Amino acid sequence: MSRTEAGPGAAAPALVLGAGAWGTALALVIARNGRQVQLWDIDAELIAALRQARRNRRYLPEAALPANLSPLASLAEAAPGARLIIIAVPCHALPASLARLRRFAGSRVCLACKGFAAGADKLNHRLVERELGCPVAVLSGPSFAGEVAQKLPTAVTLAASDPTVAATFAELFQNEVFRVYTHDDVIGVQIGGAVKNIMAIAAGIADGLGYGANTRAALITRGLAEITRLGLALGARRETFTGLAGLGDLVLTCTDDQSRNRRFGLLLAKGRAVAEAEARIDQVIEGINTAHEVTQLAAGLAIELPITAQVARVLNGAATPPEAVRALLSRQPRPEESAPPR
Repeated sequence: MSRTEAGPGAAAPALVLGAGAWGTALALVIARNGRQVQLWDIDAELIAALRQARRNRRYLPEAALPANLSPLASLAEAAPGARLIIIAVPCHALPASLARLRRFAGSRVCLACKGFAAGADKLNHRLVERELGCPVAVLSGPSFAGEVAQKLPTAVTLAASDPTVAATFAELFQNEVFRVYTHDDVIGVQIGGAVKNIMAIAAGIADGLGYGANTRAALITRGLAEITRLGLALGARRETFTGLAGLGDLVLTCTDDQSRNRRFGLLLAKGRAVAEAEARIDQVIEGINTAHEVTQLAAGLAIELPITAQVARVLNGAATPPEAVRALLSRQPRPEESAPPR
C-alpha cells in the first residue's frame, strides 16, 4: 500500500485550518509527502497573497508552496470528502472554527494549537468532541515552524485515545525529517504543549533581567514540576512530561528566541507594557491567555503553581518583572518534589 493510499480518508485532500506559521508548516509537511492538502484561513488577504506569491511571505517567506498545496479563499471550496482535518488556529479562535466545520460530519480532527479553550472544560479536545462528535488527536512537541518548513529534523508527539486515529495522522505527517511518536495521553500532551508557553514567558523575563544560566536552568526544572503537578491533577500520566510534549517542548521554548512567548518575556523585562510587547511581536502570544486559564484551574484544583502565579501577576499589572522574581525567591524553603500532595 502506498503512502497516498494508506489509511482512512486517503483519497480526499487533507484540510488545514490556520495559515499562520505553524499551519502553513504542517501543510507543507503533508504536501511534501505527496498528499493533496488544502489550507484555509479567516484572513482573506493572507490567503490571496498565498495564492499569488505561492509562499507565505508573512510567516514563512523562504518556503515555496508545492503545487499540491491549495490555499482556499472559503471553506465552501474545501473538498466535500475531506476526512482528515488539522486545526492550527489560535486557541481563542477554536470555537468559531469548529462552528465552520459542522458540515464535515464523520471527519477526524488533529489539534495542532497549543493552549486552553475558555470555559469550564478548558481542554481543547473536549470542546471538539462536544461540538463535532468526532475522533480527536493532538499534535505537540518541540517544533518551531520555521525549522519544519526548512526540512530540519524534528520529532513530535501525536496523541489520541483511539490508536487507529493516532496511526492515521502519524502516517499523514511522518517522513524522513519529521518523526512522529504516537501516544495515548491526550490530556498530558495538551497540558505540556500549553503550559510551556507560560514558562517561556518567565524564561524570557529572567533572561531579560540578566539573571543568567543558573536561573534559567532552575526555572525550566521547576516549570516542569508545575506542568507535571497540573497534569496529574487533571488525569494525565507523569511519564508524559518527561517526553517530547513535556520536557522537550519546554526546553525548546525557554531557550531559543524563535519562541514568541520567550521574546514577549524579554520585552516585558525591558519595561515594555503588555500591549506594546504584543504589538512588537505581532503574532498571537498563547501564553497570555494560558496563564489566565491555568491560574483559574489551579485555584479550582487547590494546587500551587508559583511560577504561573507570578507570570499572571505581571500580565495583569499586579507586579513588575523584578517584583515577581523577588516573590518567587522569597518563598519559604521546602522539600524538592515534582508533584507534592494537594
